[in-house]
Amino acid sequence: MRAVVQRVRCAEVRVEGVRRADISKGILVFVGVEQGDGRGDVEYIASKVLGLRIFEDETGRMNLSVRDINGDVLVVSQFTLLGDARKGRRPSFDRAEPPQSAREIYAGLVEHLKEEWHLVKEGEFQAHMEVFIVNDGPVTILLDSRKTF
Repeated sequence: MRAVVQRVRCAEVRVEGVRRADISKGILVFVGVEQGDGRGDVEYIASKVLGLRIFEDETGRMNLSVRDINGDVLVVSQFTLLGDARKGRRPSFDRAEPPQSAREIYAGLVEHLKEEWHLVKEGEFQAHMEVFIVNDGPVTILLDSRKTF
């Protein structure tokens, strides 16, 4: 499972022009489900997302997590995170989990996050979404449950 975590001042997801979810200060998490992902990958990503110390403390150091600041979390599915563009110019998505099983794993991640934190919202799985972001910093962290980078 791959995730891109962005510290945001605010973020919003729209589907067909209709607001699906919005957050204020917190983190936006784009998630791609890879073939073979399971409960361990969900737990790893959820733990990292909620524990990342990417918010500044009173001294200006990135020392606080989203929980520490009582921030929001917005989770958005994005299978293109599994795109492999090493050959040619068109990315291959062979490593992405097929939609039906990816939906279950993604839903498991969202549910796990909601069990651990009360301020979690989500986009719409397998929908064409417009995502509006005011990135704070910018701060962007890449996560991979298989630790390939």
